[in-house]
Amino acid sequence: MPQSFPLDSFRSGMRSSLAVTLGYFPVGIAFGIAAARAGFSVFEAGFLSAIIYAGSSQFLVVALLGSGAPLVVTALSILATNLRHVLYAPAILEKARDRAATRYAWGWSGGLSDGVFGAAIVALNKSREHFSERFMFGLGLGPYLSWLFGTIAGALFSGAVSGYPVVDAALGFLMPALFLAMLLAMVSRRTLGVVAVTILAAIPLTLFVSTTVGIVGGMVAGALSGLVDWRRLGK
Repeated sequence: MPQSFPLDSFRSGMRSSLAVTLGYFPVGIAFGIAAARAGFSVFEAGFLSAIIYAGSSQFLVVALLGSGAPLVVTALSILATNLRHVLYAPAILEKARDRAATRYAWGWSGGLSDGVFGAAIVALNKSREHFSERFMFGLGLGPYLSWLFGTIAGALFSGAVSGYPVVDAALGFLMPALFLAMLLAMVSRRTLGVVAVTILAAIPLTLFVSTTVGIVGGMVAGALSGLVDWRRLGK
């Protein structure tokens, strides 16, 4: 049975996520600038961050809608890139074991971005005593607000940084760099085959058909290749 937790566990969660909170703000600014340049209003950019709250998916939305991709393709792309989040809360509860409490899991699980999930796992690796639902709410609040206010600030002041070649170059490289970082974090001996198939399918489709077809084709090819036991195939 989960025990009661001290009132300072919420503040402990906020302290544990401080590094993530600080890191999310500049990336949120970059997204706000990119969204404003793609034609989104400050409210629309803030709404995306408030509802979707997933950096890679939000940059993908801006890129797809900006290139004229259908809404159905955009929605499916968001679902595909965010599907991993479904596993975050169960993984944390499994790690917490007898300390696990699920009464408000519907609330704190919504704040489990990649960074927050990593911070939670780090805390639980030190001790399962860190887990409480108050702790999880505190862990997720700072990064969420940081991302949201960073987005709003970027959208508000996007005009002030327009026309600077360095800023334009950085924004042009930001989304590919973000996806490359996610891809590299996934690469292991177990997933190398899936990553290779996804790249081999996406690149030619993007170059010779369209960006939209390349994204969808890469996702489908990667999903199908995930059914293959690449370690056994290699042997």
